[in-house]
Amino acid sequence: MKKKPSDIILMHLKMRGEADSKEIASELNITKEGARKHLLQLASEGWVETVAKSEGVGRPSIYYKLTDKGLSKFPDSHAQVTVELLQSVKKLLGENALDLLISDREKQVYQRYEKEIGKTKTLESKLNRLCKIRSDEGYMAEWKKENGAYFLIENHCPICAAATECQGFCRTELTNFRQLLGNDYTVERIQHIVTGGQRCTYRITELV
Repeated sequence: MKKKPSDIILMHLKMRGEADSKEIASELNITKEGARKHLLQLASEGWVETVAKSEGVGRPSIYYKLTDKGLSKFPDSHAQVTVELLQSVKKLLGENALDLLISDREKQVYQRYEKEIGKTKTLESKLNRLCKIRSDEGYMAEWKKENGAYFLIENHCPICAAATECQGFCRTELTNFRQLLGNDYTVERIQHIVTGGQRCTYRITELV
């Protein structure tokens, strides 16, 4: 089934954070005016909003990004139920029980990922497999190489509500990434959805 232009635009903005009409036109393979009409329609319906950016002399450039309503098109998985369960564990069994729960999940996730990634040799092949696994789980993951460093980018967090309630989930994810990619690399989180970032981004650099 062919995707509607509006769905393609919303997905592109989710993945990229923001874009101008020229970029959207290229994505849809239509004219800038055609792209602008789609964007204005989405803006009138409350899905996107404009951002003016000064880029040297002349008038500011207009970019588009998702509103809170637009972001709601990419919801958490069973968010409310998960948060309530975490709160109940903390209330009835205490913080230590919650830590044990998260640690057990960390081990299970690592074992599952390690089966998929463990035999790969190069960093890029590891990142390819990791992005595939994470995207299948709803994280919209991708990677890129820039200025000698690698960046693992997750454009969505399907467990954001749970991670906000208990940031132990985020801590264990970072630990797992470091173990999976190996001791020859440092992995640091430089953007974090839970703390207001548009995405979670991890910078990966080789130890010298």
